[in-house]
Amino acid sequence: MASFAAQTLFILFFTLFSAFFIKINGEFSRQSINMSTKRMEKLTRLHFYFHDIVDGKHPTAMQIIRLPNKTATSFGTTFMVDDPLTEKPKPTSKLVGRAQGIYAFASQSDLGLLMVMNFAFNKAIYNGSAISILGQNAVLDAVREMPIVGGSGIFRFASGYALAKTVWLNKNGDAIVEYNVTVVHL
Repeated sequence: MASFAAQTLFILFFTLFSAFFIKINGEFSRQSINMSTKRMEKLTRLHFYFHDIVDGKHPTAMQIIRLPNKTATSFGTTFMVDDPLTEKPKPTSKLVGRAQGIYAFASQSDLGLLMVMNFAFNKAIYNGSAISILGQNAVLDAVREMPIVGGSGIFRFASGYALAKTVWLNKNGDAIVEYNVTVVHL
């Protein structure tokens, strides 16, 4: 009898406990509340220079979508990039990684880019790690802020923001952009 009562009590407790800690949202997803562990998050600040070369013998950005008609804002024009990231603004300074992804002119009213890019690092403890940016880059603003939406390696579960400031631009569209990045990660 005591065994039956203990089993019943255990099943009742387990059912109530499970219902309290697990919320089922239809059949698509399941959310659980984990109250036993607290993540140790780290804050990392990065400073580097992005070299975007669209012209010359060795471009690092290639136009992949060309528009039949020119528009004032180049709306729709899209580039694939593999840009070097360096410690200093000089292109020959130490390489710390590469910016790989796509940017496209996404505004019909001003020069606004959609940035879909990974900054893959190759220096010291960051070797093999990357952060992902997805957002608007209003290139005519003195300083632009873009969100960090993820990462890999040491930057797993990354979030944060990147501040970009153009330090050099020529008539062909080649540019050197200074990045100050703040990343929160595990």
